[in-house]
Amino acid sequence: MQAARGTPVDDRDDPGSAPTGLLASSRTWLLFVAVAGMLLAVDQVTKVLAVRHLTDEPDVPVVGELLQLHLTYNPGAAFSLGTRFTVVLACLACAATVVVLWLSLRLRSRLWAVGLGFLLAGIGGNLIDRLFRDPGPFRGHVVDFLMLPNWPVFNVADICINVGVGLILIQVFRGIQLDGSRVEVEK
Repeated sequence: MQAARGTPVDDRDDPGSAPTGLLASSRTWLLFVAVAGMLLAVDQVTKVLAVRHLTDEPDVPVVGELLQLHLTYNPGAAFSLGTRFTVVLACLACAATVVVLWLSLRLRSRLWAVGLGFLLAGIGGNLIDRLFRDPGPFRGHVVDFLMLPNWPVFNVADICINVGVGLILIQVFRGIQLDGSRVEVEK
């Protein structure tokens, strides 16, 4: 089986009327930057508000017991795993940020741009905590404040990572590449 590049698909600018080349990729890259920037700002603002309003306070029900606000600081990764490896997690987040930025330079697909934007916002939001929060650079604890029953406490950055990965997986399973072309399998 061989894979060959196909024609652009519907999540890319309309090939009949849209600009091609640098202008099309610039628009898609700007979408990526806008999504990442907006979501990163939402993450950081919600963390500041959580620290300001939830420190030393009891849990705040938002939707009964389904969703509550509960402030916690997480030195580890998801599910508080790897709490003794905060420096390693910070270094991995730095590397992941570089990889996402490098991949973004080849973007021509709007859905890939949105997916990578979500992913960058999530990685970046938690990386900012690891770099600038106590107990110090590369050892900082991530602010988590959203609590569901029987689930670890999380934040907006964690939501962004999951949505970003989901969108990227959709594109991969559809066979859509970063440039918007479809991988066709020849028999």
